[in-house]
Amino acid sequence: MRAFFLTAGLLIGLSPLSMAAQIYKWVDAQGVTHYDAQPPLGQHATVVVTPSPPTANPTIPKNSGTIGDQQAIDRNVKKQVADQQAELKAFCEQARTNLAQLQNNPRLREEVEGELRRLDDTQRQERIGETQKQIAENCQ
Repeated sequence: MRAFFLTAGLLIGLSPLSMAAQIYKWVDAQGVTHYDAQPPLGQHATVVVTPSPPTANPTIPKNSGTIGDQQAIDRNVKKQVADQQAELKAFCEQARTNLAQLQNNPRLREEVEGELRRLDDTQRQERIGETQKQIAENCQ
């Protein structure tokens, strides 16, 4: 029984190799393009190059320059992500501080065109809502 499975597995494993035959392409007198496994008699035919199937475990040479390039790209991407996370963390801290100021201090002022102007209660509530929305969307 083991021999049967071993033989069947071997035949299945080698079947793609037997299917890797050359394919010929030619154009007949009427201008019709033909493809076949056998070249035509008396006509010029070109061999069609078929791509080989990918290997299961491709081997990459250790001295390849593309690995170093990819590692440099990976480092740059990781640095950019870390910078973005740091900026987001700083934004979230500032937004939470602003929210606390807005909620705890009813007498807030803002600078408009060089002049200090006091926020009324409706403006303060609008700013609280906007700040809470920004924190909910951007901060965890």
